[in-house]
Amino acid sequence: MPSLKDYRDRIVSVKSTRKITSAMKMVAASKLKKAQEKAEASQPYAKSMAEVMARVAAGVNIGAGTSPLLAGTGEDQVHLLLVVTSDRGLCGGFNGNLLRQTKTMIAGLTKAGKTIKIVTVGRKGYEFLKRDYKDLIVKSFMDIGRSGVVQFSEVSEVSEYVLALFEEGEFDVCSVLGNQFRSILEQVPTASQLIPFTFREETIDKMEDNAEAASNETPYGFEPDEEEILNELLPRNISVQIFSALLDSAAGEQAARMTAMDSATRNAGDKIKDLTLQYNRARQAYITKELIEIISGAEAVS
Repeated sequence: MPSLKDYRDRIVSVKSTRKITSAMKMVAASKLKKAQEKAEASQPYAKSMAEVMARVAAGVNIGAGTSPLLAGTGEDQVHLLLVVTSDRGLCGGFNGNLLRQTKTMIAGLTKAGKTIKIVTVGRKGYEFLKRDYKDLIVKSFMDIGRSGVVQFSEVSEVSEYVLALFEEGEFDVCSVLGNQFRSILEQVPTASQLIPFTFREETIDKMEDNAEAASNETPYGFEPDEEEILNELLPRNISVQIFSALLDSAAGEQAARMTAMDSATRNAGDKIKDLTLQYNRARQAYITKELIEIISGAEAVS
């Protein structure tokens, strides 16, 4: 049975842990507001960009002169996975859920006979994936958004590297895997294809919903032609989509950390109550034992 000193030491230790987790919760909450605002502000732009791309691409006949970013390479053999995680831990299952989905996707592609290459954004993703897939990792980016806010200039470095690999013929298909920020309590691991450009389901649904209204309006005219516009927009769209994914990840990380630290703080409080109860019981037993010894000694003397 632990001594009274052991109980006191454990209570002091758990109280110190509770102070740390409570402070981390407040720090995450303060960072979350700014990260959430940036993530939510980027979503309409990213969606509008995808809709414009879809509208322009719908008028293009795929041919020899079409950008490979839209038409693809004609192959589906080499897949590049851009995995977006956080640099720091202590955020619950935020990284774990995404990385499990990543392993599942890698297993599926491997089973289908595909060649896989991985680019990681975030220290946790690199540290996890290098255990089993070190030979597949071609590049890792870390400390993006270390200043507190993800900057577009930092994301440009990632998108330029991906585009350079594509121009060199290093892969056929590129997908980005990250946590989509939906609310403070919900961050959903998602995978979306970046290269070649594809119409998202919500974009197709919106275009179909507006088809009847659009048929009554004057058709859009493009100047210069659609292919020239796409040659300019396609690389920019990749940067925008990666930027949006990183902003979502940054907001989701802070939300997950705030939730995890809140849970840890409450658990520490429950543990302190339990240890205090055990300490009081042990102390009462110790006092009772001392009294019995004193009374027994007094009776023996008399």
